[in-house]
Amino acid sequence: MATTLEELREHGPAGPAFWRFGRDHRQPLLDAIGNARRDAYLARRRQAAREEQRRREEREAAQREARRPACAGCGQKFTDARWEAIDYTRDWSTRQSHPHLCEGCQDRAVAAQAQAEADERERQEQERLRQEAEEQAAAQKAGGWLSRFRT
Repeated sequence: MATTLEELREHGPAGPAFWRFGRDHRQPLLDAIGNARRDAYLARRRQAAREEQRRREEREAAQREARRPACAGCGQKFTDARWEAIDYTRDWSTRQSHPHLCEGCQDRAVAAQAQAEADERERQEQERLRQEAEEQAAAQKAGGWLSRFRT
């Protein structure tokens, strides 16, 4: 590698003042003293590291998908949002009512549960009204029987 004082004065030590033997142009010092074989080796290492990182990410994604829960009702895999919603390790205060079901099945299960509760309340109300009617009928019958003796 060579240079002259005139080149250094003109371009400075960081400018293209250096001529590496075997090349046809002047270069900055760091480019002129570079090692092409080492640069190629480092580039191959970086590429291999990127490939290894990509393979690792693919493996981790496949393992995550293997752990992804499925709905007990329809068998569909949970979405990321649903999987996060049932993750109790984060916040127990947002506990889901049906953590083993997907959102659609959970909505149907909640609606069915609400309908069953409404049906039960209506059945209890009808039972209460029937008992009141029986008690009134018994009271009228007893009152009618007692009224015969009062007169």
